[in-house]
Amino acid sequence: MTFTTLASDFYGSETLLTEREREAIGGLRAYLEAEVKPIVNDHWDRAEFPRQMLPGLHAQPVFGMLWDETKPFECSALYSGWVALELARIDASVATYVGVQNGLAMGSIGVAGSVEQRAEWLPKLASGEVIGAFGLTEPLSGSDSAQGLRTTATREGDEWVLNGSKRWIGNATFSDITIIWAKSTEDGQVKGFIVPTSTPGYTATKIERKQALRIVQNADITLDNVRVPESLRLRKGESFRDTAAVLRLTRADVAWAAVGTAIGAYEAAVAYATTREQFGKPIARHQLVQDLLARSLMNITASISLCTRVSQMHDDGTQRDEHASLAKAFATTAMRETVGLCREAFGGNGIVLDYDVARFHADAEALYSYEGTREMNSLIVGRAITGMGAFV
Repeated sequence: MTFTTLASDFYGSETLLTEREREAIGGLRAYLEAEVKPIVNDHWDRAEFPRQMLPGLHAQPVFGMLWDETKPFECSALYSGWVALELARIDASVATYVGVQNGLAMGSIGVAGSVEQRAEWLPKLASGEVIGAFGLTEPLSGSDSAQGLRTTATREGDEWVLNGSKRWIGNATFSDITIIWAKSTEDGQVKGFIVPTSTPGYTATKIERKQALRIVQNADITLDNVRVPESLRLRKGESFRDTAAVLRLTRADVAWAAVGTAIGAYEAAVAYATTREQFGKPIARHQLVQDLLARSLMNITASISLCTRVSQMHDDGTQRDEHASLAKAFATTAMRETVGLCREAFGGNGIVLDYDVARFHADAEALYSYEGTREMNSLIVGRAITGMGAFV
């Protein structure tokens, strides 16, 4: 099979994937171009999730790559990163759906679930039979979730009673289960629970009027005396360290998704610049436009190189929290600049959804903030540099 790397992969980093991985990426790329790209602008405009795409998406070798119960084939962290890139290159909201389902929901059960819980839930989540969400962030607790979690879990016999609220929970308006992280009133430790969304007292309300990731169905969740059996408590989720282990799985992939978002904007800008004529010639022939494109490619190439090394470190067992945090902080910052440069290349057309770049420009703001803000990730790196924490 002949493989063609993306023109935006200027140094050909995709060639570091194995032949099997590149074949899978090629199939995913073709599927996304044919089935997802044509519909995302309309759904973004209406702030609706295209659920009709889920069977096709779940048929791709995307879900469950980390777990023996669901692994489609032996693959590297580099492959996982390229999957996130390819998804976000078409649409950051679709990449976010996969990040929640495959990384946060499945990751919670994979990291903190018992053998029985893994066997029951991971295959259902991988196939799309069950849709998952991840409930950590709260209205008054985001970056300080380790200390500021207010949702409580109280043991009553063979049940736990959950009370509290969550905010910004992706997939939550149509999820079948939500992983809820709550603080035990008994020992003060954070514990995880698989909560069926049909449970009495559980309410999810869509967050309206968003101006980024409009396809993602974020919700406010209210937990009013929600009773969950002990069998649905994640058996290995005994403290916030276990929650952090789940986030550690996904942080590097968010960096990769940031690269994909930048590439989506860049590819749209290149296509526009080579066809749009002003002063009797394509605007791509103007020096200032070429400078915008070159600066964008510099950011993308640097970010791919950084993310590639971080993924390699994951595979060889040397990656630490600060490595993933540095990648996430840098890639999202570079993405933010890149989508602005690319939007600039369109002039007034850059704010029209039909040209794609407006969507990438808006969605970049969400990736810049979630899974750890730039500031929080900088503090993780700063602690590694100095040996001193500066979080409070």
